[in-house]
Amino acid sequence: MLISGRGSNLQSIIDAIAAGRLDAWIAVVISNRAEAPGMVRAREAGIETLHLSPADYPDRDAYDRAIVDAVTARGVDLICLAGFMRLVGPPLLDAYSNRILNIHPSLLPAFPGVEAQRQALEYGVHVSGATVHLVTNELDGGPIVLQSAVPVLANDTVDTLSARILVEEHRIYPEAIALVLAGGWSLDGRRFVPAEPPR
Repeated sequence: MLISGRGSNLQSIIDAIAAGRLDAWIAVVISNRAEAPGMVRAREAGIETLHLSPADYPDRDAYDRAIVDAVTARGVDLICLAGFMRLVGPPLLDAYSNRILNIHPSLLPAFPGVEAQRQALEYGVHVSGATVHLVTNELDGGPIVLQSAVPVLANDTVDTLSARILVEEHRIYPEAIALVLAGGWSLDGRRFVPAEPPR
């Protein structure tokens, strides 16, 4: 797990694993910010944490290579971004091609980037939501694994809409991780095709 902030999606994954809804284990939580509250959540759950400061590396590629080294050393199969406020570059994308997931608070491809909930309100959409997608070199542009729609209410603020979207983020992220880890899925162009359910 790569995080930068409070780690609420990290917590939803920790909880899903503890409840038996997700058959996985979190090898390490890496943050670019030493003071990220999510690091405390991870330590309280007994998960190894690692702070990698971008300031300690000459450029973005060197930083990404440090992440690759850290996760490879721990036998990581899948990298999950959860509020990781850095663009992922070629060293990480090449080493973990189609094995990096991200969660975004909109129905992509609508409203990529930061402040998606504010973008949705300002645009006047009636439906927004959450998307889990594979990470590519296009910002919030990778194949969509799962989405969940959330109505935008007439009296919504950024905070109220964000809170309702976050509920769906917490629900679908563990589901998407389970889908990807189960294997048997494929990509048809941009389309994520899950494995056929057992008969």
